Amino acid sequence: MIPYSMIWNSWLLLFMAGLAACQSATQALAHQNALLPEPPREFVDTTLAPSTGHTIQVREGDDLQDAIDVAQPGDTIVLEAGATFKGPFTLPNKNTGSGWITIRTSTLGRDFPAPGTRVGPSHASLMPKLISWKGEGVVLAERGAHHYRFIGVEVTPYEGTYLYSLMWFGTNRERGLDELPHHIIVDRCYIHGDPKTGSRRGVALNGRHLAVIDSYISDFKEVGGDSQAILGWGGAGPFKIVNNYLEGAGENVMFGGGDPFIKDLVPSDIEVRGNQMAKPLKWKKNDPSYEGTAWTVKNLFELKNARRVLVEGNVLEYNWEESQSGFAVLFTVRNQDGKAPWSAVEDVQFLNNIIRHSGSGINLLGHDNNRPPDQSQETKRILIQNNLWEDIGGERWGGRGILFQMLEGTSDVTIERNTGLQKGYVLFSMGPPHRRFTFRNNIAPHNEYGIYGNDVGIGTPALQTYFPDSVVTDNVLIGGDERRYPAGNSFPPSWDDVPFVDRKNGDYRLAAVRNGKTEKMTSGVDASALCHALGPLSRQQAVCRSDSVKALNK
Repeated sequence: MIPYSMIWNSWLLLFMAGLAACQSATQALAHQNALLPEPPREFVDTTLAPSTGHTIQVREGDDLQDAIDVAQPGDTIVLEAGATFKGPFTLPNKNTGSGWITIRTSTLGRDFPAPGTRVGPSHASLMPKLISWKGEGVVLAERGAHHYRFIGVEVTPYEGTYLYSLMWFGTNRERGLDELPHHIIVDRCYIHGDPKTGSRRGVALNGRHLAVIDSYISDFKEVGGDSQAILGWGGAGPFKIVNNYLEGAGENVMFGGGDPFIKDLVPSDIEVRGNQMAKPLKWKKNDPSYEGTAWTVKNLFELKNARRVLVEGNVLEYNWEESQSGFAVLFTVRNQDGKAPWSAVEDVQFLNNIIRHSGSGINLLGHDNNRPPDQSQETKRILIQNNLWEDIGGERWGGRGILFQMLEGTSDVTIERNTGLQKGYVLFSMGPPHRRFTFRNNIAPHNEYGIYGNDVGIGTPALQTYFPDSVVTDNVLIGGDERRYPAGNSFPPSWDDVPFVDRKNGDYRLAAVRNGKTEKMTSGVDASALCHALGPLSRQQAVCRSDSVKALNK
């Protein structure tokens, strides 16, 4: 007798290869006008510009602020590695000349890591240290300050001091775009809060053409307030956050969360790539490493007011239910203080990321449910594509183990080619219906409720009520009942009936072999694209390590 699992796998291969063509004409017609996100219109150029001016040497005991004041565009300020400079420091608006003012470590070009290499605490001895014990931060930019680049600098509060933001690039009190600080780059820097008292945030991005690259930002935490590694709410963009380690208790990275002072401003053209966003387990109650302070823990990445955002090739990990319900990622449009009805979350690409060890996956809020319907914009044109969601929910992380949650009527949301390993719902929805929704080529366990609509139940009733013109096809919902769902989806009985290369060891590539040939599988995460987007981070991921399966998704 032929084993049942072999029969099922053969059927599954046929399904994945061609059943998409059997979708109803009604679904295709309903979805023909769906819109995909507009990508960022411009990106921050972080190419290292050569020095064209003088070199100013600043040693232990010298006045760094004086050096900053006298420096002209094109000059380089070289800080003695190992020296400590007491601030706060202000970046003046230099109205004459052209070129960048570079503030860098003296070890650059010797033992210091090359451009494109992320630094960490182990490199602190190669850096000068900027500190402050007074004011709102350590480094602050004047209105209109521009063309500053920090390379290889440690920034931290004086021991035992709580500071509001260590690096302030715009205070959200500027009156127009021309007053925003612009063209400021943080490159290979180590920025950290006080280990005992915490600090609210590492870098405030409230300007134009601002970047944080190849840096390590940690220990930003607070009790009773939101803390972040990076936050932007009053700047126009573009912004670049690439190849950093980012650690914050409230939100590791967030845009929005405060009303912009400039009317109609939405932080835009945001690039977030190749970062590791995490919360240390020593902040988690009941973990063996817990240090005893109940910092306010919320999520790893959140957009409350943002437009044209690319989030790609990041690892987001360690987030639990505490001050929020445990979602790792939130697209939750908010007119935060009631004075910015133009607030929007739109044109977002969330691609090729790994999200793991979290209470739930991602929450999408279509309208600000804390305000009247006309007091914020609709969340729209969102693409969630080719992500791996691993270890979502369960006793350790709390939360409901929801993979995708959609509330309050979004439009033009596409969720495709994701692989999820969650303990709860595949998709949960409530509130007004969502327009032009696409859910296809995803793999996840159905669990008890699968695709669920509040008050209407599982499967087709949920889709008819909350996603009336949706396309839901080519999904593999493990353990579900096909009678409760539209045609064109697959429901294998167990994980063992899905041909992963090595699921138990974290290799979620699909290894389909028929007639001695390896075939491309179109459901679930495309591991080759994921690993390529992760770049250096891919070396740490099980799904990217197996040389024997590199060709599976080519």
